[in-house]
Amino acid sequence: MPELALFPAPVPAGDERQLPRNIEAEAAFLGAILIDNRVVEDLPVQLTAAHFFEPLHGRIFGQAMALIERNSIATPVTLKPFFENDEAIKAVGGVGYLAQLTGSGAGLIGARDFARQIFDLALLRELVGVGRGLVEGALDTSESVDPHAQIEEAETALYRVAGGEAEMGSVKSFSTASLTALQAAERALNSGGHLSGITTGIGSMNAKIGGMHNSDLMILAGRPGMGKTSLATNIAYNAAERWRRDEEDGIPPEKNMGAKVAFFSLEMSADQLATRVLAEQSGVSGEALRMGKISKEQFQQLSRAAQALQTLPLFIDDTPGLTIASLRTRARRLQRRHGIGFIIVDYLQLLQGSSKSGDNRVQEISEISRGLKTLAKELHVPVMALSQLSRQVESREDKRPQLSDLRESGSIEQDADMVLFVFREDYYVAAREPKRPVEGDDIKIHAAHEEWAAEMERVFGLAEVIVAKSRHGSTGKIRLHFEAKTTKFSDLADDSQAYADYE
Repeated sequence: MPELALFPAPVPAGDERQLPRNIEAEAAFLGAILIDNRVVEDLPVQLTAAHFFEPLHGRIFGQAMALIERNSIATPVTLKPFFENDEAIKAVGGVGYLAQLTGSGAGLIGARDFARQIFDLALLRELVGVGRGLVEGALDTSESVDPHAQIEEAETALYRVAGGEAEMGSVKSFSTASLTALQAAERALNSGGHLSGITTGIGSMNAKIGGMHNSDLMILAGRPGMGKTSLATNIAYNAAERWRRDEEDGIPPEKNMGAKVAFFSLEMSADQLATRVLAEQSGVSGEALRMGKISKEQFQQLSRAAQALQTLPLFIDDTPGLTIASLRTRARRLQRRHGIGFIIVDYLQLLQGSSKSGDNRVQEISEISRGLKTLAKELHVPVMALSQLSRQVESREDKRPQLSDLRESGSIEQDADMVLFVFREDYYVAAREPKRPVEGDDIKIHAAHEEWAAEMERVFGLAEVIVAKSRHGSTGKIRLHFEAKTTKFSDLADDSQAYADYE
């Protein structure tokens, strides 16, 4: 698809339609700035020179802003040296045009409205440009035809228009960045001094990592059977439920400690995930749910839980075989429609890269991890991606995972802001159960089983979340309780009261 200009050029001769513009509003707005530079301090939108349809007006605005930002005064007199050799200004009477802009003070009264109109008309012109690019790309069959790729590019372009991404730019002053940091600190203070990000709903996890932070890529990894998906669904429910609760309590969105959640499940179907959440919240075993082995009382518990979940802001996309480009497109759409504030991907290795990756799996995984990090920054939300670990974990005596165990690419570790490993020792101890003794067996057989049973009792129901990497804090271990029947993680009984304020 041809590259789109930020704001397209005027319609070619012969086309009777004109691009949206208001030259008079641009002139009046510039006049207001040149009369009173303080006008730019109270604008409803962030204008740049590219928003002006008339190129000369864009250059005048850009030069005026450059002077103002240097604490100089922008007037027709101070701007004159910059435009004496400008061919466009000569065509409208020379540098005297700068003084003409200030001839009427009417612009001072409606400066904010003029700025908004200039901004909106610029977006409409960009939308026209996107539309033309779509038509040209769809008609051009000279190269390989890939309609799905064109659709994804179209959605990306439209997202930029809708979100104002193209005109806002990504450069922030230090004062803007420090204000954002201060707001995060205020958020933590208002939560009782414990939580600066989105809650995980698990007090001891919040106490260790401070919640899940916007623009962060979090990797949650573990060997099969450790409970990666279970922990992810727990966190997804807790964040969504906190959003709903805070919203009902009248807490404004910027101070809400929860988030609306998008869960991209490439492994399990939406109804399987829903069954897990129902089991977690009703206390009824997921296995009993699937097999229908539940009592009337349990069914009532299930019904109450299902009713409570009706308005939960948790959105599940179980489309299989997604590419990283498709996932990013769907995530943008969900944020635009529903205001998504937290994204979970289960799991990273089931995503596909672009066709450019070819058969190089390491390169493909690198592309996927970079794409997820870009998505987190682009949508300004935390992204949690589940990941497999290599089998080399099983060959070690200590089965606790290490960063080197991340499967297929070192770029996962590099791109991640935080790496969490789920580890349950009871899974491995259970697998080592010796022969069960029967009457008449040797005393050593009885002793061996008793020793195993004592070890199993010590570790049963215990889980560890290992913080192996954290850009914002320290590494370490978080001890949790895991209820296998309902696949629910929670604080240990001894710690639940100590961490109550962190939830």
